[in-house]
Amino acid sequence: MFSKIRKRKYKDYKIDPDEIFIDTINVSDMDMQQFEGVIEKPIKVRNLFIIGIIFSIFVLFSIIRLFDLQIKKGDVFFVKSENNVLRTKPIFAERGIIYDRNGVELAWNVESGDKNIFLHRRYIDETGFGHILGYVNYPAADADGNYWRSYIEGKAGLEKKYNKELSGENGSSIFEVNAVGKQISENNIKESINGTNLKTTIDKDVQHYLYEAIKKQSEDFNFVAGSGGIMNINNGELIALVSYPEYDPYILAEGNDIEKINKFFNSSSKPFLNRAISGLYSPGSIVKPFIAIAALNEGIITDKTKILSIGSIKVPNKYNPSKYSIFKDWKFGGHGYTDVYLAIAESVNTFFYAIGGGYKDQEGLGITRIEEYLRAFGISEKTGIDFGMESKGTIPDPEWKKRLYKDGTWRLGDTYITSIGQFGFQVSPIQMLRAISSLANNGVLLEPILVKKKAKKELVSKNIFKKDYSIIRKAMRETVTKGTARNINVSFIDFAAKTGTAQVGKNNEFYNSWIIGFFPYENPKYAFVINMERGEKGKSGSASRAMRDFILSVEEYYPQFCGNLG
Repeated sequence: MFSKIRKRKYKDYKIDPDEIFIDTINVSDMDMQQFEGVIEKPIKVRNLFIIGIIFSIFVLFSIIRLFDLQIKKGDVFFVKSENNVLRTKPIFAERGIIYDRNGVELAWNVESGDKNIFLHRRYIDETGFGHILGYVNYPAADADGNYWRSYIEGKAGLEKKYNKELSGENGSSIFEVNAVGKQISENNIKESINGTNLKTTIDKDVQHYLYEAIKKQSEDFNFVAGSGGIMNINNGELIALVSYPEYDPYILAEGNDIEKINKFFNSSSKPFLNRAISGLYSPGSIVKPFIAIAALNEGIITDKTKILSIGSIKVPNKYNPSKYSIFKDWKFGGHGYTDVYLAIAESVNTFFYAIGGGYKDQEGLGITRIEEYLRAFGISEKTGIDFGMESKGTIPDPEWKKRLYKDGTWRLGDTYITSIGQFGFQVSPIQMLRAISSLANNGVLLEPILVKKKAKKELVSKNIFKKDYSIIRKAMRETVTKGTARNINVSFIDFAAKTGTAQVGKNNEFYNSWIIGFFPYENPKYAFVINMERGEKGKSGSASRAMRDFILSVEEYYPQFCGNLG
């Protein structure tokens, strides 16, 4: 009975005795890697059902996704797949050439000689053209050859000002590559349009020789820098406009000579500053012709008026008459009785103190009229030159003094010093070039231009008699024949000019030297200006020496320029 019971239980559980009663002696011989001695538990039907549902959902999702990609969005992904093998690249436009007034190339294009697909810029290798021409940045690509800067871009000078015209318009091509990126075929889809050529008003030789003359004066007499210009007084065309020192456009464009580029950027002489347009300097005596024409026009003096110059004037203190303020002339002992011709020719300070601020019986213009006339000639006003960052300038007046000085009271002495172009007075060379041009052409203020076009014109706002212009021009001629500008008294051109010297520095240990004028005297065609910046006091360097070096070089190496002045 016991045996039956055991048997029935065995049948009910369907387990063989050898699966339970394992021989302990044989345990160590079981192959566990083959799951010997392991009790297996069958998978439940419910679990199989859940797995089936999950699998069915996955298959259904895949079918839906496949339908979306192939049917609904098939066209979109087809285009994308095409783009994986079809790529575009720019066809670079050829940049316009920059010429001087005579058709000489100043900036042009050459093959680069490397893997680039655009032409590189070349510049004339003569000195004097850095600030005029400027430089460019070239297109740039990433490691895969994709251009993130796709144009040659002007960064300064004419290259920047006329970048749009010079650049033209890039085209583009489409090319096919295989799976490893090798180009298979190529087709143009848009042709490039080359840039427009630019003809300037600059004369290549005049520009070069003017720069070299200023450079030589700087190096010989330790001036920090210099600038100058020559302008046609009838149409505003700039024949030359230079600033020393300059930078090399080619080195900056190529960008390879890091040492030289760093020298440009770190130089204390600031070679990136275009001093002819952006530089501001005390004018000194070069304002005297304009003070004189104001006095003539206002009837304060005539060309017959004479004022005694004894080397200085004394102005009593109105609160303490026993004390004086002394205003000196540059010449010890003075110049004697002085008319307007001698006053301009020998730059007599005391004459201009008297007609500027008044002295004893001589009426003066006063600061208000002085400022009105100076601004009428465009002095310390922007000229309108459409090129670079033009500076404005300063004419000292009572409001200016109130803003800058704790004791803002305007005194007679302030008018005196302003009358000789100092005391915070600041002008740019281009302003003085335009102003002296208007003295030569009887009062027409011209827009200075660097590219041939019709310059804007306006009349000097004061109604000045032609005889007064003639008096000032004669006085400036005498400045050359027997006055302070005898350096440029040459036989082959009759110059008219005015020199000026302005003390600068904390202790007046430096000076700026100027010369302005026009030529030829009888039938003026050109106005000129040269400024030599920050020379050491006591040295004999001057702007008039630079002008002499320039005109002698032109006469020797470029005589046709002088021959065309008749």
